[in-house]
Amino acid sequence: MDTQDLIRALSRDAAAGGARLSRRLAFGFALATGLAAIVWFVLLGPRPDIAEAAATLRFPFKFVVTLALAGAAALAWRAAARPGTPLAPAAALLLAAPVLLAAGVTAELFAVPEGARMARLIGTNSTVCLTFIPLIGALPLAVLLAALRNGAPTRPTLAGAFCGLAAGGLAATFYAAHCIDDSPLFVAVWYTIAIGMLTLAGALAGRLVLRW
Repeated sequence: MDTQDLIRALSRDAAAGGARLSRRLAFGFALATGLAAIVWFVLLGPRPDIAEAAATLRFPFKFVVTLALAGAAALAWRAAARPGTPLAPAAALLLAAPVLLAAGVTAELFAVPEGARMARLIGTNSTVCLTFIPLIGALPLAVLLAALRNGAPTRPTLAGAFCGLAAGGLAATFYAAHCIDDSPLFVAVWYTIAIGMLTLAGALAGRLVLRW
Protein backbone atom coordinates (compact mmCIF):
# COMPACT_ATOMS: atom_id res chain seq x y z
CA MET A 1 0.00 0.00 0.00
CA ASP A 2 1.47 3.36 -1.01
CA THR A 3 0.96 6.63 0.86
CA GLN A 4 -2.06 7.74 -1.17
CA ASP A 5 -3.81 4.39 -0.63
CA LEU A 6 -3.16 4.66 3.10
CA ILE A 7 -4.60 8.18 3.21
CA ARG A 8 -7.70 7.08 1.32
CA ALA A 9 -8.17 4.09 3.65
CA LEU A 10 -7.82 6.27 6.74
CA SER A 11 -10.30 8.75 5.31
CA ARG A 12 -12.84 5.99 4.65
CA ASP A 13 -12.39 4.68 8.20
CA ALA A 14 -12.83 8.15 9.66
CA ALA A 15 -15.96 8.76 7.61
CA ALA A 16 -17.43 5.40 8.62
CA GLY A 17 -16.62 6.07 12.26
CA GLY A 18 -18.24 9.51 12.07
CA ALA A 19 -21.39 8.05 10.53
CA ARG A 20 -21.62 5.40 13.26
CA LEU A 21 -21.21 8.02 15.96
CA SER A 22 -23.89 10.21 14.39
CA ARG A 23 -26.31 7.28 14.32
CA ARG A 24 -25.59 6.38 17.93
CA LEU A 25 -26.01 9.96 19.09
CA ALA A 26 -29.27 10.30 17.16
CA PHE A 27 -30.54 7.06 18.69
CA GLY A 28 -29.45 8.21 22.14
CA PHE A 29 -31.30 11.50 21.87
CA ALA A 30 -34.41 9.80 20.51
CA LEU A 31 -34.31 7.29 23.36
CA ALA A 32 -33.83 10.08 25.92
CA THR A 33 -36.84 11.92 24.50
CA GLY A 34 -38.96 8.77 24.55
CA LEU A 35 -38.03 8.00 28.15
CA ALA A 36 -38.85 11.55 29.22
CA ALA A 37 -42.25 11.23 27.55
CA ILE A 38 -42.98 7.90 29.26
CA VAL A 39 -41.98 9.10 32.73
CA TRP A 40 -44.01 12.30 32.28
CA PHE A 41 -47.06 10.40 31.12
CA VAL A 42 -46.87 7.84 33.93
CA LEU A 43 -46.21 10.34 36.71
CA LEU A 44 -48.13 13.43 35.57
CA GLY A 45 -49.82 13.63 32.19
CA PRO A 46 -51.22 16.81 30.63
CA ARG A 47 -53.07 19.44 32.60
CA PRO A 48 -56.88 19.17 32.42
CA ASP A 49 -57.39 22.51 30.68
CA ILE A 50 -54.59 22.14 28.14
CA ALA A 51 -56.84 23.04 25.18
CA GLU A 52 -57.91 26.31 26.78
CA ALA A 53 -54.35 27.07 27.91
CA ALA A 54 -53.05 26.58 24.37
CA ALA A 55 -55.16 29.54 23.28
CA THR A 56 -53.28 31.90 25.62
CA LEU A 57 -49.88 33.49 25.09
CA ARG A 58 -48.11 32.41 28.26
CA PHE A 59 -48.65 28.65 27.94
CA PRO A 60 -47.14 28.23 24.43
CA PHE A 61 -44.33 30.61 25.37
CA LYS A 62 -43.08 28.09 27.94
CA PHE A 63 -42.49 25.60 25.11
CA VAL A 64 -40.67 28.19 23.01
CA VAL A 65 -38.18 28.63 25.83
CA THR A 66 -37.78 24.98 26.81
CA LEU A 67 -37.51 23.71 23.24
CA ALA A 68 -34.95 26.40 22.42
CA LEU A 69 -32.91 25.20 25.38
CA ALA A 70 -33.28 21.51 24.56
CA GLY A 71 -32.35 22.04 20.91
CA ALA A 72 -29.32 24.22 21.62
CA ALA A 73 -28.09 21.91 24.38
CA ALA A 74 -28.49 18.90 22.09
CA LEU A 75 -26.30 20.56 19.46
CA ALA A 76 -23.66 21.40 22.07
CA TRP A 77 -23.85 17.83 23.42
CA ARG A 78 -23.40 16.46 19.90
CA ALA A 79 -20.41 18.72 19.24
CA ALA A 80 -18.79 17.70 22.52
CA ALA A 81 -18.67 14.07 21.36
CA ARG A 82 -16.16 14.87 18.64
CA PRO A 83 -12.66 15.99 19.64
CA GLY A 84 -11.54 19.04 17.74
CA THR A 85 -15.07 20.22 16.99
CA PRO A 86 -15.44 23.88 18.03
CA LEU A 87 -17.93 24.18 20.87
CA ALA A 88 -18.35 27.95 20.69
CA PRO A 89 -20.96 28.06 17.87
CA ALA A 90 -23.20 25.47 19.51
CA ALA A 91 -22.67 26.91 22.98
CA ALA A 92 -23.58 30.38 21.72
CA LEU A 93 -27.00 29.07 20.75
CA LEU A 94 -27.59 28.34 24.43
CA LEU A 95 -28.07 32.08 24.88
CA ALA A 96 -31.31 31.92 22.90
CA ALA A 97 -33.41 30.46 25.73
CA PRO A 98 -32.25 32.96 28.40
CA VAL A 99 -32.77 35.86 25.99
CA LEU A 100 -36.28 34.69 25.13
CA LEU A 101 -37.08 34.18 28.80
CA ALA A 102 -35.73 37.60 29.71
CA ALA A 103 -37.98 39.13 27.06
CA GLY A 104 -40.96 37.23 28.48
CA VAL A 105 -40.16 38.36 32.02
CA THR A 106 -39.90 41.96 30.86
CA ALA A 107 -43.27 41.74 29.11
CA GLU A 108 -44.80 40.13 32.20
CA LEU A 109 -43.52 42.91 34.45
CA PHE A 110 -45.27 45.44 32.23
CA ALA A 111 -48.46 43.40 31.95
CA VAL A 112 -48.95 42.43 35.60
CA PRO A 113 -49.62 44.95 38.40
CA GLU A 114 -46.81 45.25 40.91
CA GLY A 115 -48.90 43.79 43.71
CA ALA A 116 -49.55 40.59 41.77
CA ARG A 117 -46.02 39.91 40.60
CA MET A 118 -44.83 37.99 43.64
CA ALA A 119 -47.84 35.67 43.47
CA ARG A 120 -47.06 34.94 39.81
CA LEU A 121 -43.42 34.26 40.67
CA ILE A 122 -44.18 31.92 43.57
CA GLY A 123 -47.03 30.20 41.72
CA THR A 124 -48.84 27.18 43.11
CA ASN A 125 -46.57 24.29 42.11
CA SER A 126 -42.98 25.30 42.81
CA THR A 127 -42.30 22.15 44.85
CA VAL A 128 -43.85 19.97 42.15
CA CYS A 129 -41.67 21.69 39.55
CA LEU A 130 -38.49 21.19 41.55
CA THR A 131 -39.39 17.54 42.08
CA PHE A 132 -40.65 16.38 38.72
CA ILE A 133 -38.36 18.13 36.25
CA PRO A 134 -35.34 16.33 37.77
CA LEU A 135 -37.34 13.08 37.98
CA ILE A 136 -38.39 13.28 34.33
CA GLY A 137 -34.86 14.20 33.29
CA ALA A 138 -32.95 11.59 35.30
CA LEU A 139 -33.19 8.71 32.79
CA PRO A 140 -32.61 10.99 29.76
CA LEU A 141 -29.49 12.31 31.48
CA ALA A 142 -28.16 8.78 31.98
CA VAL A 143 -28.89 7.91 28.34
CA LEU A 144 -27.21 11.05 27.00
CA LEU A 145 -24.13 10.40 29.11
CA ALA A 146 -23.99 6.80 27.89
CA ALA A 147 -24.37 7.89 24.27
CA LEU A 148 -21.56 10.40 24.69
CA ARG A 149 -19.20 7.58 25.69
CA ASN A 150 -19.36 6.45 22.05
CA GLY A 151 -17.48 9.63 21.19
CA ALA A 152 -14.34 11.15 22.63
CA PRO A 153 -15.22 14.27 24.64
CA THR A 154 -12.07 16.12 25.64
CA ARG A 155 -13.81 18.23 28.32
CA PRO A 156 -15.83 15.69 30.30
CA THR A 157 -17.23 18.09 32.88
CA LEU A 158 -18.49 20.51 30.23
CA ALA A 159 -19.81 17.66 28.09
CA GLY A 160 -21.67 16.30 31.11
CA ALA A 161 -23.15 19.72 31.75
CA PHE A 162 -24.44 19.77 28.16
CA CYS A 163 -26.06 16.39 28.84
CA GLY A 164 -27.75 17.85 31.90
CA LEU A 165 -28.93 20.91 30.01
CA ALA A 166 -30.37 18.80 27.20
CA ALA A 167 -32.07 16.45 29.67
CA GLY A 168 -33.37 19.45 31.59
CA GLY A 169 -34.73 21.06 28.45
CA LEU A 170 -36.53 17.86 27.49
CA ALA A 171 -37.89 17.35 31.01
CA ALA A 172 -39.05 20.95 31.29
CA THR A 173 -40.80 20.72 27.93
CA PHE A 174 -42.85 17.75 29.04
CA TYR A 175 -43.44 19.14 32.51
CA ALA A 176 -44.69 22.40 30.99
CA ALA A 177 -47.65 20.50 29.53
CA HIS A 178 -48.71 19.60 33.07
CA CYS A 179 -47.78 22.80 34.90
CA ILE A 180 -50.60 25.29 35.53
CA ASP A 181 -48.17 28.11 36.38
CA ASP A 182 -47.64 29.80 33.03
CA SER A 183 -46.08 33.12 34.07
CA PRO A 184 -42.59 33.75 32.71
CA LEU A 185 -41.73 34.89 36.24
CA PHE A 186 -42.43 31.38 37.52
CA VAL A 187 -40.56 29.77 34.64
CA ALA A 188 -37.54 32.03 35.11
CA VAL A 189 -37.15 31.03 38.76
CA TRP A 190 -38.35 27.48 39.29
CA TYR A 191 -37.73 25.92 35.88
CA THR A 192 -34.23 27.41 35.93
CA ILE A 193 -33.46 25.95 39.36
CA ALA A 194 -34.78 22.52 38.36
CA ILE A 195 -32.82 22.48 35.09
CA GLY A 196 -29.77 23.72 36.98
CA MET A 197 -30.01 20.68 39.25
CA LEU A 198 -29.80 18.37 36.25
CA THR A 199 -26.99 20.42 34.73
CA LEU A 200 -24.95 20.16 37.93
CA ALA A 201 -25.64 16.44 38.14
CA GLY A 202 -24.55 16.04 34.53
CA ALA A 203 -21.34 17.98 35.09
CA LEU A 204 -20.43 15.89 38.14
CA ALA A 205 -21.31 12.63 36.40
CA GLY A 206 -19.49 13.63 33.24
CA ARG A 207 -16.34 14.26 35.21
CA LEU A 208 -16.45 10.66 36.37
CA VAL A 209 -17.87 8.64 33.47
CA LEU A 210 -16.60 10.56 30.43
CA ARG A 211 -12.92 10.46 31.26
CA TRP A 212 -10.74 8.73 28.71
